[in-house]
Amino acid sequence: GSIAHATMLKKIGLLNEKEYEDIRIGLESILDQIEEGTFSIMEGAEDIHSQVEWMLTQQIGEAGKKIHSGRSRNDQVLLDIKLFLRDELLEIKKDVEVLFNLLISLADEHKRKLLPGYTHFQLAMPSSFGLWFSAYAESLSDDMEWMHAAYRACNKNPLGSGAGYGSSFPLDRELTTALLNFETMNYNVINAQMSRGKTEKAVAIGISAVAGTLSRLATDVCIYMNQQFGFVNFPEELTTGSSIMPHKKNPDVFELIRAKCNQIQALPNAFSLMMVNLPSGYHRDMQLTKELLFPALEEIRSCIRMTVLMLKEIRVQDQILEDEKYLSLFSVERVNELVLSGIPFRDAYKRVAEEFTRGEFKKPSELNHTHAGSMGNLCLDEIKENMRLQLERFN
Repeated sequence: GSIAHATMLKKIGLLNEKEYEDIRIGLESILDQIEEGTFSIMEGAEDIHSQVEWMLTQQIGEAGKKIHSGRSRNDQVLLDIKLFLRDELLEIKKDVEVLFNLLISLADEHKRKLLPGYTHFQLAMPSSFGLWFSAYAESLSDDMEWMHAAYRACNKNPLGSGAGYGSSFPLDRELTTALLNFETMNYNVINAQMSRGKTEKAVAIGISAVAGTLSRLATDVCIYMNQQFGFVNFPEELTTGSSIMPHKKNPDVFELIRAKCNQIQALPNAFSLMMVNLPSGYHRDMQLTKELLFPALEEIRSCIRMTVLMLKEIRVQDQILEDEKYLSLFSVERVNELVLSGIPFRDAYKRVAEEFTRGEFKKPSELNHTHAGSMGNLCLDEIKENMRLQLERFN
């Protein structure tokens, strides 16, 4: 950010060529120290920005004092936050893509294995593991729309807005926008400052969408692992036991993923409340946004990665629907079978209900789900293409 700013200052004549080169080389030297882990903020320095400017001045002399011309710490911090969040969203996007590909692979591998489907948590209709896994894959694709909206909120250059009211210097904001690879800028200088907090909230909404998908998936797994369901299980090293019950295999990892993701889903509301009574301009309240958002960025990435680790080891049960207790799942199949033979739907519905009452119901010999998105036609290629398009938008 400071190198881009110095490049702009040289263009508008506030730095000569030598001053600019000294500043650039000095800033790159400080950047090397940061990357090597030898950088530290000395006692008495207000923050990292003051420390960098002081170190630059110590290295190159008077020219270092010119680096802050035409900017405030307000737009400097806001710039850093946007650059940071933009990069974080790209890293989260990569993690989501790994999980998405795994879910698609599992859907294809287990597409012929049937699974009970539920509505109101009651037995409803036959489903399949292919349908279940790919549902969460497509859900992640939907989440990328929210993530991309957050990315675009971060991808606007605030540099040059100063303390929120611009500058009498002839700043070239278009140049710094291009140098820092922003899509566009926050044009109005007051609005640029008002984007502080709003940008963080947009990111919180984006990652909360992913968190919502992970939380729901985790809950499904916790239920499906229950011995009364027994649809999936995991190696012992990925579950925990009980101090008193030797038979227990607890889904602790998924329970923690669910809890962490539910905390993340509360973040947008926390940001709304933090900003609810703020007027325009900068306020120190905004400093607290980092305490909320930065840990959450680490948490969502860890939750995605732990979900990948667990699902790589998932064991799926076969022949689940052979159990007689799942017979009622096939009632709609029987109704549809009668309708296809020419019986009006309502009459077919009544006949099947009577068959259940008399204990005469028998499930159809085969399932015939062929329409787009059903378990016989998962549309995995279409879901993959949609995700590809969503990911490309970040470019």
